[in-house]
Amino acid sequence: MVDINHTLIYQMANFLVLIVILNYLLYKPILSILDKRKARLVESEEEIKRLNLTVEQKAAEYEEKLRQAKQAALDKKSEILKEAADAAKTIIDEKRGKIPAMLAEFQGRVSREVEGARQVLKNQSQKISAEIAEKVLGRSLQ
Repeated sequence: MVDINHTLIYQMANFLVLIVILNYLLYKPILSILDKRKARLVESEEEIKRLNLTVEQKAAEYEEKLRQAKQAALDKKSEILKEAADAAKTIIDEKRGKIPAMLAEFQGRVSREVEGARQVLKNQSQKISAEIAEKVLGRSLQ
C-alpha cells in the first residue's frame, strides 16, 4: 500500500518545480519557435499569392499587348493592300486611257503599211502584166 508521508510532499513539490523549470526552459522556447515558423509560413503563403497575382497581371498585360500588336499588324496589312489596290487601279486606268491612242497609232501604221504594200504590189503587178503581155505577144509593148 502507499504510505502518505512527507516524501510524497517532497515529490509533489519536486514535480511542480520541474514543471515550472521545463515550462520556462523547454515548452515556451519550443512554442515560440513553432509560432515563428507558423508566422513565416503565413508570410510565405502571402508572398506566393502576391507574386502569383503579379505574374497573372503581367501575363494579362502581355496578352493584351500581343493582341494589340496583332491588330495593328492586321490594320497595317489591310492599309498596304488597299494602297496597292489603289495603285494598281491607277496604273490600269492610266494604261486604259493610253489604249485608244495606241490603237489609233497602230491602225494608222497598219494603214500606211497596207497602202505602201498596195503601191508596191500595184507597181509590181503592172510590171509583171507588161512582161506577161510581151511574152504572149512576142513583142515589146512600148
